[in-house]
Order: sequence, then structure tokens, then C-alpha cells
Amino acid sequence: MKGPVLVTGAAGFVGSHLLDRLLADGQTVVGWYRPGTDPSLLRPAVTWHEIELLDRQSVDRAVAALRPRVVYHLAAAAHVAQSWQFAAETYQVNVIATHYLLNALITLVERPRVLVTSSATVYQPQPHPLTEAAPVAPASPYALSKLTQELLAQRCYQEEGLPVLVARAFNHTGPRQDPSYVASGVARQIARIEAGLQTPVLRMGNLNPIRDLSDVRDVVRAYVTMVERAVPAQPYNICSGQGWSIRELIESFTSAAQTPVTIEQDAALFRPNDTPVLVGNHHRLSTETGWRPTIPFTQTATDLLDYWRQRVGTEIS
Repeated sequence: MKGPVLVTGAAGFVGSHLLDRLLADGQTVVGWYRPGTDPSLLRPAVTWHEIELLDRQSVDRAVAALRPRVVYHLAAAAHVAQSWQFAAETYQVNVIATHYLLNALITLVERPRVLVTSSATVYQPQPHPLTEAAPVAPASPYALSKLTQELLAQRCYQEEGLPVLVARAFNHTGPRQDPSYVASGVARQIARIEAGLQTPVLRMGNLNPIRDLSDVRDVVRAYVTMVERAVPAQPYNICSGQGWSIRELIESFTSAAQTPVTIEQDAALFRPNDTPVLVGNHHRLSTETGWRPTIPFTQTATDLLDYWRQRVGTEIS
């Protein structure tokens, strides 16, 4: 197939890192972004199209004109906590938009390999690392939307023959992530503390939950590897295989801070439904594709801190 690589949600956090990877590999890339996206987020060397994925006719026309050879479907409502407040919007973006996109791709004579990005939140919590065979029990509107997205992908492969790949990504972070996520939010606060813009205190919620945390650059490398080698419709965990408590995560940032920082817990910041442990096992992905995580979290923390130091410095200059 001769068409371009299509990335939906290309202007987002993970999308920006995937673009870095694809462009470095010499790929011809088309990025779709949602109307209202900040133009400064549109990276050079990419052909950009403004597409509303919830407009079925627009999606049909765009797919027919583009005829991509590979699709990375990253567009999503991705915030677990916010999904309780915006459940309908979460379902529309993660399920209805995916349905429209997959149905449009089915009509192509030459069908592309399609990567759908699910989430480890579909799993029932367990105290041990989770394999893909672990039971699912989505506990939030976001998680439920992601499991539904997987079922759409499986149906399109089994009934229509569209080679859809399912990536179950565990938590990941890195430069450019929105500060509403824990690691990026902590790094931003430390950068502001170092710049004298806030008092040297981090007010945090529950510090006990344990999470598997990967570098976003390892995650997008897994996505590319899956498109090349993974089996359609079969879920693959993308994870580090190592658990970090929220306390350990925060301490990794405070130990790298250029000024002393105190951590204070605030009961008002506790979530009503917080999974105690969510750690993955990437044996299937590593065995079948050769992918392994390579970036240690110490490097991720350093890069994320440096990113926010630069951002904060720009804001006050």
C-alpha cells in the first residue's frame, strides 16, 4: 500500500511523541485534529486536516480521499477522573467516534492496519502484575468506554476482516503531558516552586496507590512495533512491569528539585474510587514483537522536570 500514515488525535500529548517517531523514521504522516485545537500544537512536516470525528459524513469523505496504509487512532477523552463528570462526552469521543472511523475504513478496497489505543483500566484490580488473560471489570465511565472500543475493534476484524490492533496501555508520562495528570502536575509545581512562584509545599491526595508508569516514548515505540508485528484483535499490554506508589513517584521528583519541597496530604483531594494496585506484565508484547521498555523512570522524571522548568521560565520571562 502506498498511502500515508494517519494519526488521529495527532495534536495531543501522545500524538506529538508518535509524530516525532514516525517523522524520524521517514514516514509520510497526515494528522487529524479536532476543531478548536490550538494552532501552536500543529507540528511542522505533517499534513494537517481538521476533522470532527463525531461527524460521520466528514469521516467517510476524509477516509475515502486519504486511503491511508496505516492508522494510529489516538483521539480520545483520556482523563479517568473527569469521565465521571463528562460520561456522555467520554462515551461519544471514545466509542461513537471510533465506530465511525472503523466503519469508514472497512469501505476501502485496500484496508490499512489500524491501532486502537485501549487502557489498562479495563482490568479488574489485582495485587499482582496483570496479563492479558486477567478478568476485566471497568470501574469508571472512561474504562467502560475503552472496553467497548475494544469490542468494536474485535468485531471489525472478525466480521469485516479489518486488521485492528488493540493496545492496552498502562499509565505513561513524559514531556508535554497536561498537568492534570499526577506526574506532570507534580513536575510543574516543582518548577514553579524553584522559580519562586508558589510555596514549597505539594498538597496531594492518596499517596498509597501503586501504578505501572512508562515513558511515553517507550509507549509510542510499542505502538509502531505493534503495527509492524502484532496479531489483530488480540490485546497487548504496554507497560514497564514495575509498580511505583504515588509517594515514591513524588519523591523521585522532590529528590531532583533544586530547593527543598514538603509533601502534605489533603483528604479533600482523595478520589472516591481509587484502584490500590495497577501493574502490568508485557510478556506477550515482548515475546511476539521483541519490544521492551528501555527508558528508566529516573530519566523520564528528569526530562519532565526540565520540560516544565523551560515552560515556567518562558511564562515569567
